[in-house]
Amino acid sequence: MVWTGTWVSDRLGIELAGDDELRGLLGLALRRNPRRAHLLVSGVLGKHVPQLPSVVHGHGVTLGRRVRALLGPEEAARAVVLGYAETATALGHAVADGLETAPYLHSTRRPVASVPSAGGFEESHSHATSHLLLPEDPAFFDRGGEAGRGPLVLVDDEFSTGNTVLNTLRDLHARHPRDHYVIVALVDMRAPGDAGRLAAFAEETGARVDVVAHARGTVRLPEDVLARGLRLVEEQDGRTADPLVPCAPAVAPVRLELGWPAGLPDGGRHGFTPDHRARLREALPAMAARIVDGLGGPGQAGRVLVLGFEELMYAPLVLARALEEAGLDVRFSTTTRSPVLAVDDPGYAIRTRLAFPAHDDPADGPGERYAYNVAGGGFDTVLAVVDSAADTPALHAPGGLLAQLATAAPRVALAVVPAHTPVPRTPDRQEPPVLPAPLRGPDFSSYEPDDVGWLLQDLSAVRLEAPVEEREEAVQRGGAHYAESLPVEYQPTEEYQELYRDALAGSAARIARAVGTVTELVLAERSPRPVLVSLARAGTPVGVLMRRWARHRHGTELPHYAVSIVRGRGIDANALRWLAAHHDPADVVFVDGWTGKGAITRELADALAGFPGFDPEIAVLADPGSCVRTYGTREDFLIPSACLNSTVSGLISRTVLRDDLVGPHDYHGAKFYRELSGSDVSRDFVAAVEDRFDEVADAVDQQVKEAASADRAPTWEGWAAVERISEEQGIHDVNLVKPGVGETTRVLLRRVPWKILARRGAGADLAHIRLLAEQRGVPVEERDDLPYTCVGLIHPRYTRGATGADGKAVGSA
Repeated sequence: MVWTGTWVSDRLGIELAGDDELRGLLGLALRRNPRRAHLLVSGVLGKHVPQLPSVVHGHGVTLGRRVRALLGPEEAARAVVLGYAETATALGHAVADGLETAPYLHSTRRPVASVPSAGGFEESHSHATSHLLLPEDPAFFDRGGEAGRGPLVLVDDEFSTGNTVLNTLRDLHARHPRDHYVIVALVDMRAPGDAGRLAAFAEETGARVDVVAHARGTVRLPEDVLARGLRLVEEQDGRTADPLVPCAPAVAPVRLELGWPAGLPDGGRHGFTPDHRARLREALPAMAARIVDGLGGPGQAGRVLVLGFEELMYAPLVLARALEEAGLDVRFSTTTRSPVLAVDDPGYAIRTRLAFPAHDDPADGPGERYAYNVAGGGFDTVLAVVDSAADTPALHAPGGLLAQLATAAPRVALAVVPAHTPVPRTPDRQEPPVLPAPLRGPDFSSYEPDDVGWLLQDLSAVRLEAPVEEREEAVQRGGAHYAESLPVEYQPTEEYQELYRDALAGSAARIARAVGTVTELVLAERSPRPVLVSLARAGTPVGVLMRRWARHRHGTELPHYAVSIVRGRGIDANALRWLAAHHDPADVVFVDGWTGKGAITRELADALAGFPGFDPEIAVLADPGSCVRTYGTREDFLIPSACLNSTVSGLISRTVLRDDLVGPHDYHGAKFYRELSGSDVSRDFVAAVEDRFDEVADAVDQQVKEAASADRAPTWEGWAAVERISEEQGIHDVNLVKPGVGETTRVLLRRVPWKILARRGAGADLAHIRLLAEQRGVPVEERDDLPYTCVGLIHPRYTRGATGADGKAVGSA
């Protein structure tokens, strides 16, 4: 047998080193992904490589039994299992099957408006990075009885750098801290440099962290493997191109009725309990018998592939397992979002691919999906199993999945599992109360009443501030979320205030030009009567200025509101309800100050997927991260409103989201710092920019004309740069890398800074950065390779030891 990693290994020098079982478990392929050239292809996962369902399920069950033996019966009875979408959804289910008594949840990329998020995290190397946790039972993560929360078992197919697991642990530990975590994977492929970070997390939090895997090893990569891999993909693409070709199957697919039990969830997207597991096991033999009969009996089915659908892996897997037990020759695999190069060579793991359009109205928009190693697999029958949300006209269209499968097998059948519609478990199911009207100045904020309405609740009477170092330690140790407290407001020195005034005088026209450009693009391309909704608070001065531009230039009074969005927890759903009740969601345009790496852009897109009618694209003043289409400029320059905190943002604090202060029918909160009115420059900032509107009018018209014909599609260059910086600096967490002048300023004002990377030769735009860095004892390193003017790095040591007694930073060595 030729190892299915030979082709890649010979050409790129990639090696697997470790346990003897590794080559039997893994092959290699090349991915169309600028973040990581290679793909470890599991032969036992049931995702890319068709495999016996008993082998796929058995590997997960075996891991679950090992976890049960590790925990012991009592702790196993208190455990919960969490799997990762999309590849590990069935594996996590099987691990829970092996544990026997544990409920199961997997992350998802399909938002549901009625289910609040219980967490979220980024899988930075993935093709689709954002994960949501949407349990139907809000107490899912609190299971454990009187002894407190039980162990959490995290399941992924492979454990490579550990970044995804650490992102998950930090998010969940901040919300639901516990004493024991078990990380489960088919293969543990961490490099030596990555191995100690889980131990560091355990030491920081006091939690025990265990790792259970079938095999261990590492991937040895040449230094230039990413560039060489991308060149090799480009070279092979010309030989193996498979453009979507509309075609209709010669024979319509056979639709099989499963008799799926009423009310039984289709999987763990919103939680799957031991009772659900028992109901499914009881129903499987009858469902398998219906499939066999629908295929004409055991003698007519031939060699069968049961093909699952992206996150929907477990239901198709156990159906395939039941067909295998009934005597059919069955293999199992699923479709995927991940684009992988196909090479028809026995030493390569992905021999063939079928490409087809997405057919489930995904939250991230239309795009290609794939089925690998189906064509050429010698299958007589392919049984596609999808949920009802994916049983759309696109599935049945020429060129759709069913038509593509018909080119690979003589017979295609379809079985549809009812998509589970979760009903959130809340203390009462009555209609929510009428939401209050927006807060306005002068009672809340120093802006004019018509400039902005704040869809927030006033928490001015609540003490929420904490010293920066204590707050940073709590956030990074996992004991708190950053939105649960506020940093102590920075009080600028006279020298710093003078820098702010100089920066405003020097850049007011530049800002006015960007304001005019983004406003004109919104009016021309989004809505003639837009409703501006700024993301509080950095977006709010920009929203005020856009409103002023529309009035000054067109005599149009645009509504403007400010709402809260919190990384990892989404946008304020009650604020959206108020907006939908008072305005057409199609007219709402979300506004922010600038983009960094694009985290909030992604957060907004995920959060709005469950709210029909709202457009998730943000309009920003500056887009140095190349994350949006609607922007005033893509230059990374000093926006003076980023230099200060509340005193340039209507005296409003950052927004706050804490369970004891914000109920299910409340807006997110914020404070109005009336006591800082003597230092307030909010109106002065707006007036200084507005005074330059006439001066820049012609330049705006020219810039808008040029933008209308330009390619403004996001490239996400900023996200790629942040990932590179995170790894080369040894941080391994993109949330600690803050790119751009605005984000770097925030690091110096509100976080514990470690160092500043500055583009060599940057001048006045960095004067305030250099002053703040000097005041806090933070080194500034000049670089020639930055796509941003500067990048701020948050201290990765997490403790108050990151600063000395004088409040200045100390080294990390």
